[in-house]
Amino acid sequence: MTRDPAAPSAIANTDTWVVIPLYNEASVIADVVRGLVPAFPNVVCVDDGSRDGSGGIASAAGARLVTHPINLGQGAALQTGFEYALERGARYVVTFDADGQHRAEDAAAMLERARDEDLAIVFGSRFLDDRTDPGVLKRIVLKTAVAVTNVTTRTRLTDAHNGLRVIREDALRRVKLRQDRMAHGTEIVVQLGRAGLPYAEHPVEVIYSDYSRAKGQSLLNSVNILVDLIIR
Repeated sequence: MTRDPAAPSAIANTDTWVVIPLYNEASVIADVVRGLVPAFPNVVCVDDGSRDGSGGIASAAGARLVTHPINLGQGAALQTGFEYALERGARYVVTFDADGQHRAEDAAAMLERARDEDLAIVFGSRFLDDRTDPGVLKRIVLKTAVAVTNVTTRTRLTDAHNGLRVIREDALRRVKLRQDRMAHGTEIVVQLGRAGLPYAEHPVEVIYSDYSRAKGQSLLNSVNILVDLIIR
């Protein structure tokens, strides 16, 4: 019988760390962490120089906390989280955004697939089903970024810059992020692709809330990704 991926499975996932780069998300991070811990007992937030108390809120909600005294960028925060998880014997790492756009159920399903199919990497894709509506302009920008990434990395992904990923320990040890801004997404794909390990994409829903749109994340992050790809 197949286990419901949305069901709590914290005991089974003790070999897994969820890594969350965190920067000024005080109003949502508690809900993000609380949504994860029933299925993932090990959650670490890397507070990348937040000025709004995000780190303390994440810690109170049940996450481990690592702090950068100044803002170094999302790539640097991820690399810190990867090293933290590896030092604690992680078999898998799940990368998860702090703004509430990802679903814990999708992360659990991706991890289960990695285990069942012996995959080293599972990339989340918002374009494999119709649950996500990013809007016409954002879709165009993201699809352009994916096309550029696939050419430069020689991969065949549909959503190369989705922050929800599952990475097995042997693949994670090949990752050394040096791009601190949005281009780290492409850097991860490049480094994981060179590892020659088995990977797959998995359909996920990205939730564009009033909060994320108000912060300008709905389109600005996609434009930043494209700009970083062009100038890198």
